[in-house]
Amino acid sequence: MIITMKKGVTEEQIRNVVQKLEQIGARGHVSVGEFRTVIGAIGDDAKIAQLPLEAFPGVESVMPILKPYKLVSREFQEEYTILNIDDVEIGPRTFTVIAGPCSVESEEQIVSVARAVKAAGASILRGGAFKPRTSPYSFQGLGREGLKLLALARKEVGLPVVTEVLDVRDMELVYEHVDILQIGARNMQNFLLLSEAGKQDKPILLKRGFSATIEEFLMAAEYVAKEGNSKIILCERGIRTFETATRNTMDISAIPLIKKASHLPIIVDPCHATGKHDLVVPLSRAAVSVGADGIMVEVHPSPQEALSDGPQSLTPSEFETLMSEIRPLVELCGRTQRQRRI
Repeated sequence: MIITMKKGVTEEQIRNVVQKLEQIGARGHVSVGEFRTVIGAIGDDAKIAQLPLEAFPGVESVMPILKPYKLVSREFQEEYTILNIDDVEIGPRTFTVIAGPCSVESEEQIVSVARAVKAAGASILRGGAFKPRTSPYSFQGLGREGLKLLALARKEVGLPVVTEVLDVRDMELVYEHVDILQIGARNMQNFLLLSEAGKQDKPILLKRGFSATIEEFLMAAEYVAKEGNSKIILCERGIRTFETATRNTMDISAIPLIKKASHLPIIVDPCHATGKHDLVVPLSRAAVSVGADGIMVEVHPSPQEALSDGPQSLTPSEFETLMSEIRPLVELCGRTQRQRRI
């Protein structure tokens, strides 16, 4: 249920509505927009419908939310969500580039890549400390040591950092070292982990699952939002189809579809979508063209020696070429590429 408040509504009037919802076991999520304030009522629809909400002081109208996902829908919030992470803006006015190695392997590797991607124009550094791998015998990441190296690289170059958290038991540890918590494709429907992420006060980068529909993807985001964390970045990273020419099939149509359905920012991971480094540039251009809010790219100093995902990683010089090729498109689409100030 969406409760639209009148212009000039007071904090006390908003609080009264939220408290009434809580009395029947529901929740009231308040969203203050540029032109209006709305309260998303989440809970037993039958009980909520019995409340005389339109009679409450400050309430303008009450409407049902038709989508199964409530808080992340455009019905709840018309304006795009804009996130600001340590001077980096993610939203419709900018095109944010996240770059770094698939896995943190050593201090020299992560720091050198961090310096290279920042020099080329990236705004956020990525790197895996805990790696979920298909084979239990593959490199699983450096764990705690990898997190320390990511924090060191952040200090060295001044870029905010994102890495994946695999388990609720690691949430506190990962939280201490990074600026953005990533939930990967394999964990998109790990509902316990999603709920725990929703209790954090840092942004969550949520990747689409291999075989997830767009509705399932947005429902996963709803698990995070329901717990109070609305700082969510969606990531299209390719889905599993019958095609074997690429690692996955990049669903480019998901970008405008999600933009229409949700107010959350969405970025594209062309590396995981294809598994081929020579397809990263054209698919990055496509991402800009269809309205994505950014891309996430894997960069390694020697991809042929990478401990994970070497075939889909760019060298620093290839990443520099990528940035120069998408820059005119970004400007043509009326966006800017912002790099964090030192």
